[in-house]
Amino acid sequence: MPARIYHERQVAQLCALHALNNLYQRRNLFTKQQLDNYCYALTPRVWLNPHRSWLGWGNYDINVIMYAVQQMNCETIWFDRRRDPHCLNLAEIFGFILNIGVAVRFAYYIQLPGVRSRHWVALRRIEGNYYNLDSKLAQPRCIGNANKFLDYLRQQLRPGNDHELFIIVRRQRAEQQCWLMPEYRLMQEGE
Repeated sequence: MPARIYHERQVAQLCALHALNNLYQRRNLFTKQQLDNYCYALTPRVWLNPHRSWLGWGNYDINVIMYAVQQMNCETIWFDRRRDPHCLNLAEIFGFILNIGVAVRFAYYIQLPGVRSRHWVALRRIEGNYYNLDSKLAQPRCIGNANKFLDYLRQQLRPGNDHELFIIVRRQRAEQQCWLMPEYRLMQEGE
C-alpha cells in the first residue's frame, strides 16, 4: 500500500466529513463547522435542520456532500444501480462515495431491530489501484485494479443491498457525460 494515502478514522457520526477528506486526500479540507454551515445554507434552520442529526453530531445527508463537492469544482452523480458498473469510464471519474445501510446499535452490542442508519464511504484510485477509504477501517483497504474494482462495485450494488453509489467528477466532465463509456452516453440534440 502506498505510504502517502490519507485516511481519517471514524469519530461520532461524522462519516460524511471523513469520506470527503479521504476522497480528496487532504486533512481538514472540510471541517464539521463547514458542513454545519452547508446545512444552514441549504435550509436556514438551526433546530431540526433536515440535513444533519438534530443533536449536532453529524449524520449529514447527500445534499451536504453534494454542496461540499461543488465547492471543489466537482459534481456528484447518482449512479443508477440497475446499470452494470462496466458502463463507467473510470479514467474520467475523480472518485466515488458509497452510501450503505447499517444496523443501529444501543450501547454498541444491542442491535435495534428495524432501525437502520446510513454510512458514507470514499472509494478512490491511488497510484493505479482502487482503495476503500472507509473511516471505520483501521487502514485503507486495497480493492485492486480497475477490473477488480468494477467487480467490487457490482457486488456492492447487487439486489438486496440497500447501498447507493455516487460518482464524483470534475464539473466540466459531468456536463459532457464523460464518466460513462461512449456507447452509454445519452445522445445530445442534433447528433
